[in-house]
Amino acid sequence: MQQPPHQDHDLGLAHDLDQLMHQRRRALGWLAGTGVLGLLGCGGGGDSAGGSTTTTSSGSGTGTTGGTTTTPTGSCSLIPEETAGPYPGDGSNSSVGGVANALMLSGILRSDIRTSIAGASGTAGGVPLTITLRLVNTSSACADLAGYAIYLWHCDREGRYSMYSSGVTAENYLRGVQVTGSDGTVTFTTVFPGCYDGRMPHMHFEVYRSSAAATSFSNKLKTSQVAFPTDVCSTVYSSASGYSASVSNLARISFASDNVFSDGYSTQLATLTGSVAAGYAATLTVGISV
Repeated sequence: MQQPPHQDHDLGLAHDLDQLMHQRRRALGWLAGTGVLGLLGCGGGGDSAGGSTTTTSSGSGTGTTGGTTTTPTGSCSLIPEETAGPYPGDGSNSSVGGVANALMLSGILRSDIRTSIAGASGTAGGVPLTITLRLVNTSSACADLAGYAIYLWHCDREGRYSMYSSGVTAENYLRGVQVTGSDGTVTFTTVFPGCYDGRMPHMHFEVYRSSAAATSFSNKLKTSQVAFPTDVCSTVYSSASGYSASVSNLARISFASDNVFSDGYSTQLATLTGSVAAGYAATLTVGISV
């Protein structure tokens, strides 16, 4: 069974707070099931998304105020806070004897994250994937949030995390930062992530107020994860080279048993289009309250 090393054990206060948040979301999800809380969210393709606790806001009107552009977007949902896991590379933990902080690397501000930077030269193979995240403000009529920085990272097709996993500790690929445009979006060019044992396929991201603030985890505004439709994952893993371990790993896991998505993933499920031959495009609206 393929599984990245350095699994969560004692990761300190930040990890404990993430776990408390996760438990709180489970409790809120139970309340929602009893009818005490309403559930609203959106996702795309594949499985029926589980419920998650959200707040919604209806967008109306247009205009721009202090980096926020308001557009008539209908409704948006607050994306849940999630653990950054043991491989964030944001300065919050260590790897191979030193603090792992990709945010301080020269060239980390980039759209194509397939190749390592800052003296490392490895390139992650896999099915091409572009992922577009649209950042909106749930506290301001779903306004597009311009000028914010999003740090995205994920495992390679073998299920390994650069900077941490055996064989790729000297690499820093599949990590990058971008600043949202006037429409609140960033688009990363990457590869379809593999499925390692014990987790559904996913990507991690952190939101920062600006690129200047995106130098350390201590400045982040939000941490969450992106989920992918099971049917698309199955197609990629069974059809594309390099994903052989993901076939059996995916067969042993589901959204219901995943330790992050089991309490709901409707606001985290990306919409995908494309094919193995042509590559895929993923989109997700990320609602935060600022």
